[in-house]
Amino acid sequence: MTHQPQTIRVNGIDMSVVIAGQGPDVLLLHGFPDTHAVWREQIPALVAAGYRVIAPDTRGCGQTAMPGHPSAYAMEHLVADATGLLDALGSRTVRLAGHDWGAIIGWQLCMRHPQRIDRFAALSVGHPAAYARGGFLQKCKGHYILLLQLPGLAEYLVTCRDWFLFRLLTHYPGEFPRWRANLSRPGRLTAGANYYRANCGLLLRPRTWPPVTTSVLGLWSDGDRFLVERQMTGSQRYVAGPWRYERITGASHWLQLDAPQKVNSLLLDFFR
Repeated sequence: MTHQPQTIRVNGIDMSVVIAGQGPDVLLLHGFPDTHAVWREQIPALVAAGYRVIAPDTRGCGQTAMPGHPSAYAMEHLVADATGLLDALGSRTVRLAGHDWGAIIGWQLCMRHPQRIDRFAALSVGHPAAYARGGFLQKCKGHYILLLQLPGLAEYLVTCRDWFLFRLLTHYPGEFPRWRANLSRPGRLTAGANYYRANCGLLLRPRTWPPVTTSVLGLWSDGDRFLVERQMTGSQRYVAGPWRYERITGASHWLQLDAPQKVNSLLLDFFR
């Protein structure tokens, strides 16, 4: 079933949002280079289980408005978008699942607005302190972050020769046509890169964070080319609330697409 998005004015931008079902609210936040469509296997399952699903295209992505300056993608704005969307929909608290950048935003939501998050499922990306302390192998796997710091040059390098470097980095041909269609539109690839440009220090520099007091489920897949297991399992140190970890075998970074039945089962069990 395809759910048509609607446009909601949030935090000064027009945000494209899929809203489906009735019941307690579940907020789904995607990452780069995706849109809300990365949750297409989860939305029907959550709706069938009796939830109202809220799945936005985050700023600069999909059909959501695209601010031009890199500073517009700083974490404070990404968090404000999420809370502003909940306010616009009259949602006081949500169950939250975030993947990739959606997980990074999700951790910040749990720390900055714990009263809004009933429980949090972090897919692929662990707590920012655990990520920053993920070790040498994690630094190697995250080398693309440094490439994306080069405005103009990064966009050229990842798209030349029919997006050869992009396809090499992502190594996920099944989703590539969708990504290329979205990111080939003027400014969209730069908008995605601006997430990394505006938040590089947050990703790479260890610092002290407030404890996460909500219940957290961490999901990591053993085929992830970008993230080591340690940055997820190490997140337990920074969670003062209940913590649960599940390892998904045989799935790539896009575990919700590769192992939808397993991920859906875990999400439904956790959200209950």
